[in-house]
Amino acid sequence: MTDYSIIIPAYNEEAYLPQALAAVFAAVDAIPDVAEIVVVDNNSSDHTAEIARTMGARVVPEPVNQIARARNTGARAARGRWLIFVDADTTLTAALLGKALKNLKSGLIAGGGTIVAPDRTLEPSAHSVLDTWNRFSKLFNIAAGCFVYCERVAFEAVGGFSQRVYASEELWFSIHMHLWAWRRGKRFRVIRDQPVVTSIRKLDWFSPARLTFSSLLLTLFPFALFSRRLCHFWYHRPESKGAANSNESLNGQ
Repeated sequence: MTDYSIIIPAYNEEAYLPQALAAVFAAVDAIPDVAEIVVVDNNSSDHTAEIARTMGARVVPEPVNQIARARNTGARAARGRWLIFVDADTTLTAALLGKALKNLKSGLIAGGGTIVAPDRTLEPSAHSVLDTWNRFSKLFNIAAGCFVYCERVAFEAVGGFSQRVYASEELWFSIHMHLWAWRRGKRFRVIRDQPVVTSIRKLDWFSPARLTFSSLLLTLFPFALFSRRLCHFWYHRPESKGAANSNESLNGQ
């Protein structure tokens, strides 16, 4: 019987996936519970699927490029009682995995996320933005998309990640999970003492002005979340600046 499933959505991630999977397998080896690793190949044109299979992960195809859809496809294919979503440019540790599973085993926590750390040193302005996100995440228990954990029954009850939006799907998922958990005397909790390290490559791809404009667009005009065209920034990759990127990075997380 599978206790938990780690689901990794991946689109053209041949550069980052080996490191992410190596970390996942190391974390799993340190935990006594029975696990499976599911990589969702989200219509990749590189060696993402081949790398995942070679390293021992189960590969599930999802032809439509959308992070919410990829996560949901992975969840449907997963066999675990608990679901752990990790991005392909994110490094999972045994300490974080263990804390998430401990929370779920308590029966008091239906799911959550964790605070985020960059994979390299940030400029002061960028670091300020990340600090602001982490404060917001801890204050309101809103999960960052690069790491989400939850009970399968809760995930299915709230309908998974909304496929109506093309960005910020983890925000809506967190809100729906809060309501579901509260009605059952549980909580949706962000882990505060085990940050997850994730890529900040988007800062290399786009100028500060472009990043600011795109963020303001969705802040001032939330309806843009329902349009893939208006969320183009989250799905566009500058080909000249590297082939590797995950769906979550494309969605701006």
